[in-house]
Amino acid sequence: MSGAIAKKYVNALMSGCNDAELADVYGLLTQLVEAFKIEKFNNIILSPDVSAKAKEELVLSLVETKNTKFQNFIKLLSNNDRLKLIPVVAKELKYQLSLKNNTYEGSVSTNFKMSQAQISMLEDNFSKKFNAKIKLNANENSYSGIKVELNDLGIEVSFSVERLKAQMTEHILKAI
Repeated sequence: MSGAIAKKYVNALMSGCNDAELADVYGLLTQLVEAFKIEKFNNIILSPDVSAKAKEELVLSLVETKNTKFQNFIKLLSNNDRLKLIPVVAKELKYQLSLKNNTYEGSVSTNFKMSQAQISMLEDNFSKKFNAKIKLNANENSYSGIKVELNDLGIEVSFSVERLKAQMTEHILKAI
């Protein structure tokens, strides 16, 4: 439900701002998203005892900007008691900007350290495949193989050592 509401606010931002203003608003929203990771801040935003004006002033005090569209946007969210949606709005705005600019961000999960050259090669290959600019972040974890995730495109590509072993065993058993 909150995603649908956030989408309406983002659509309004997209129609009312140019590219530079959208980038500025997104940067400011990501700063605010960091504040939502603090429990005390969330308690203040969700508290019915704190006035909407006080919440609005608190949120605006966290970022230094002269951007009147951003300030008006925060005031609109405050007046409609939607300040708690700022993280969802930021996520949706990032997605809409990705679609508009045809640039997407993803991750590569492996159990070994990948070099920057290897990551660049994967970025280039995926960029050609999907006709978009792809930026990948390397994550070293316990996944035995390589997994590339592009959530905004709904794509996951993986190569797993366990799966290869299972397929080889299955092929050998069928041959016997």
